[in-house]
Amino acid sequence: MIYFAPMIYNDGGALPETKTGTKKIGILGGGQLGRMLLQAAANYPVDTFVMENDPLCPAAHLCHHFIKGDITNFEDVYNFGKDLYAITIEIENVNEEALEKLALEGVKIYPTPAALKIIKNKILQKKFYKENEIPTSDFIVTEQAGELQQHQHLFPAVHKLAMGGYDGRGVQVIKTKDDMSKGFDTPSILEKMVDIKKEIAVIIAVNEQGEHAMYPAVDMVFNQRLNLLEYQLSPAELPDKVLWKIEAIATKLVKHLNSPGIFAVELFVDNKDNVFVNETAPRVHNSGHHTIEANYSSQFDMLWRVMLGYPLGCTDAILPAAIVNLLGAEGYTGGACYEGLQEIMKLENVFIHIYGKKETKPGRKMGHVTILSKEKQELIHQANRIKNTLRVVALIP
Repeated sequence: MIYFAPMIYNDGGALPETKTGTKKIGILGGGQLGRMLLQAAANYPVDTFVMENDPLCPAAHLCHHFIKGDITNFEDVYNFGKDLYAITIEIENVNEEALEKLALEGVKIYPTPAALKIIKNKILQKKFYKENEIPTSDFIVTEQAGELQQHQHLFPAVHKLAMGGYDGRGVQVIKTKDDMSKGFDTPSILEKMVDIKKEIAVIIAVNEQGEHAMYPAVDMVFNQRLNLLEYQLSPAELPDKVLWKIEAIATKLVKHLNSPGIFAVELFVDNKDNVFVNETAPRVHNSGHHTIEANYSSQFDMLWRVMLGYPLGCTDAILPAAIVNLLGAEGYTGGACYEGLQEIMKLENVFIHIYGKKETKPGRKMGHVTILSKEKQELIHQANRIKNTLRVVALIP
């Protein structure tokens, strides 16, 4: 029989640091990113706090203290954080005004509220790239859907909500004027589509002294219908000159953000080997999940090092890796059941991560599988085998 340590429900009163020097650090959001961050926290002298509105969220049973609350509400976020040493996020949609007040009162925030404010608003994010001469696709800001009529020269284009989009939601492809009805009637970005050869992600950690550590770039393959990462390969196969561009751009980007933390920079490489920044995430990221097994210091371990003031970890790869996302299968909604799990568990150098979400629905992220191998073809073969064998469906009532 397996016993879990009881969750402690708390309404505040925690000191920033215990008598033994254990720091009290909070995570806003309790999804799978918070879950994996807490798994890495077990190696450090830290007292963990999570705030989420769902007490059955994936991270709830792994933290020392769970607080039920709304991460978008000023009072909830402020009361959650006022007695903590530091706070980080696992999703951008948090109340940054409360974080700004907490920062003024001495609570460390990763990333800084100023960096978060830029990144969580796609209009501010794109303007930040332009102002700092960071290459990105051509764009214009729209306030209403009717404005698309004036900017057909950008078609084919992508229309993105300024606020609230996540995991493919809040994004519409506008190829021709016939697609303009799909546009958003609220502040958004219309950006010209890039003739993409590769989609690349690179994760970079920055400490309080401005020192940084970069993980090897990864090649991302997306599910075009759901606009979700389907599988990825690490390291990405790129000419040295392209890799150098990517590394230089990512370094410049985080330098101008001027914030400690961990950042995932998503980029496009076009058919002429030009590199453009697509988006940046100010947190641990799906494109870095393989680092748990494939790199000496995972992205989750690295963020704890940054927050606790420890030396940055080693980002070198132990072995090449692939990731397959486990998404809820089409046509199934309800209690999650993992078909083919035992068969996949027989494979060598395959690591399964189930996120602990009770309910599945089409396209929902339910877990991921990491594959390690020295051979790229073996990684691709095993990734396709897993995609065709392991399915997340609903339990039959």
